[in-house]
Amino acid sequence: MDRKQEKLSMFEKVFEYIFLGLLAVYVILFAFGGMMFGAGSAFYRSLNIFSNAGDPIVGVRILSYTFFVFGLSFAVRFLLGLCLPLLKKTKSLLTILISVIKYVAAIIWVFLVLSSLGVDTTVILTGIGIVGLIVGLAIQPLLADVIAGLFIIFEDVFNVGDIIVADGFRGTVREIGMRHTQIEDAGGNIKVINNSDIRSMVNMTNQLSIAAIEIGIEYGESLERVEAVIAENLPNIKKVIPEIVEGPFYKGVSALADSSVNLKFIAKCEETAKYQVERDLNRYFKLLFDKNNINIPFPQVVINQPTEFEKASAKEVKKAKKFVEEQKEASQGMEEVNKI
Repeated sequence: MDRKQEKLSMFEKVFEYIFLGLLAVYVILFAFGGMMFGAGSAFYRSLNIFSNAGDPIVGVRILSYTFFVFGLSFAVRFLLGLCLPLLKKTKSLLTILISVIKYVAAIIWVFLVLSSLGVDTTVILTGIGIVGLIVGLAIQPLLADVIAGLFIIFEDVFNVGDIIVADGFRGTVREIGMRHTQIEDAGGNIKVINNSDIRSMVNMTNQLSIAAIEIGIEYGESLERVEAVIAENLPNIKKVIPEIVEGPFYKGVSALADSSVNLKFIAKCEETAKYQVERDLNRYFKLLFDKNNINIPFPQVVINQPTEFEKASAKEVKKAKKFVEEQKEASQGMEEVNKI
């Protein structure tokens, strides 16, 4: 947060504290003003917005309307805000409702103030109805955003806290507003997308995600020996990496690359842990291969005799073949979007 944002945030907090202090004074006067100033006094009649006796003091009545409407709006939004951490599926709906309450409170306040000043609000409402037909054509994009936001909420497309990919941007949904949705990526960057522009997206939170890695071994390594080592250690990986929900599974040889035989491993986990699980798997297999003298190739110029690689025993060949078949059967249906 830069200096400008810090000053703005501090100003907002100071303003909020001042408003709350004045609101507390207003509540006390509203509750006990009849005893303090007399129920028939002009000041209390003006302060009591429910009193129609006599002509009120316009300034006092406007202040009373201000504190009553915005105080009530603040209280309702505060209570809804307390409910947000406890909810998931209705969190987005409450967020929109909080925004709507702010706008509705402002509109009601304007009409109450105009009424206090002696303006005939029925004429204004009639005029707004006529003008609304004209302005409606000009604000079609706004209406499209609002309607799209409502469909997102009621059809449960995604909610605040979900990880989605929209418009090529992957991140966590931070806010679903009346007009736009805010998505924050892992770097803290926030993308604001109009609700009507979200025509295609992928919700990564509804199901477990697949963490996939490839590790290369040298061509001279015995594939059966490597697979036997993997088979012996694979069941223990979930204990080392508790973020893994299902797996990991060995998918076999994914590619015969220029200088390596690439082996594929996958595991199911929560979307928020996907990349960390992939990093942990890479670390685990690097340490495992080092421990068992399994070389991971890297670009180099060989100026000596070729390495003598260990051969797989008959027992290891049999174990590797059985292990590969078991892994194929266990991971059926767990395919990545593009290719595993």
